[in-house]
Amino acid sequence: MPGLDHWWYNKNKMFSFLSLKQEAFGLDINDLSLKIIKLKKKRKGFSSVSFGFTEIEPGIIEEGMIKKEDALSKIIKTACKNVEGKKLDTKYVIASLPEEKSFLQIIQMPRMKEEELKTAVFFEAENYIPLPISEVYLDFQVVASTKNYIDHLNVLIVAIPKKIVNSYFSCLKKAGLIPLALEVEAEAIARALVKEGTSSSPIVLIDFGRTNTDFIVFYGHSVCFTCSIPVSSQQLTDAISEKLKISFDKAENLKIKFDLVEKTKNSKSKEILKAMLPVLEELIAQIKKYLNFYQEHASHKHFFPAGKVEKIFLCGGGANLKGLPEFISKNLGISAELGIFWTDFLPKAYMRRQEKNKNNFKEPLIFTTAVGLALKKIDYKT
Repeated sequence: MPGLDHWWYNKNKMFSFLSLKQEAFGLDINDLSLKIIKLKKKRKGFSSVSFGFTEIEPGIIEEGMIKKEDALSKIIKTACKNVEGKKLDTKYVIASLPEEKSFLQIIQMPRMKEEELKTAVFFEAENYIPLPISEVYLDFQVVASTKNYIDHLNVLIVAIPKKIVNSYFSCLKKAGLIPLALEVEAEAIARALVKEGTSSSPIVLIDFGRTNTDFIVFYGHSVCFTCSIPVSSQQLTDAISEKLKISFDKAENLKIKFDLVEKTKNSKSKEILKAMLPVLEELIAQIKKYLNFYQEHASHKHFFPAGKVEKIFLCGGGANLKGLPEFISKNLGISAELGIFWTDFLPKAYMRRQEKNKNNFKEPLIFTTAVGLALKKIDYKT
């Protein structure tokens, strides 16, 4: 799948383009956790060599902004030492940048030579990015289209505030790592969930996480639209805790066992459902809003053909709420299902061990972004 070029640090320029030749692992950093995956290619698919999940205390990262660099770098360093599977034998990493702090869009550019395009894109991007160009790192890629357009190019631009990128880069360096690439979550998620990096019809990818939800539209060979939705799986747990007047841990355990589509519910189950419904209804409302927004305002209609999205793929820890795909399908009228191709990534022994401790069960779908980052390093066409 086509991917954005990468930012890299050197003495002459803070970030420039670099081909990936070194062994590297994927590192997904969120407000409350980080995930590590290092993959190896097999005859059919891939399997994990090293993997890990580590909690991050609240306040170290807030809404994608690193508040305590030294604390985070220590957590990263410790997590890398304590991975399961094979010991990490490389310092090279491909890490995530927060979706809620990034800006991604496809723009049209007249056909021109590559050198001319590099200059022209930066001038044109000023019309789309809500921050001064001087305050962001900007990257772009010409996107292969499902149609042949003679008069223009479709260009995917990504911009992230410099202060955000610099802080993540600094933490990785303090942890003793060498960043090969920093990538927004949407690109990594799409690489992990979209088979062979292409889709003949528009699909939506929803990363239902602990602190927010990423909404991603993918069509053809590229991510077309992204946004961050202020609804999270932790809000479901908080709602249960408040409604039933129980601890957060007990509420989390009830949420894990609860089934949205179970027909026969006792009084306690009905209370749980009643507590969660406002959050779930807000999630549905937000998804509808952004689907409508994109359909009405997308600047490239050929990237979003007439008609509704036919498929939604769910990932993130919140996606494991029993019955959530069916709930979304029913309320949106669009087929929703969990992201696929996970069985080869985490060893069966790990899955069996995790299943014995449901309160701390780390479902494979929480590793979606980390897997996408790790796949960026692997040439899966050979």
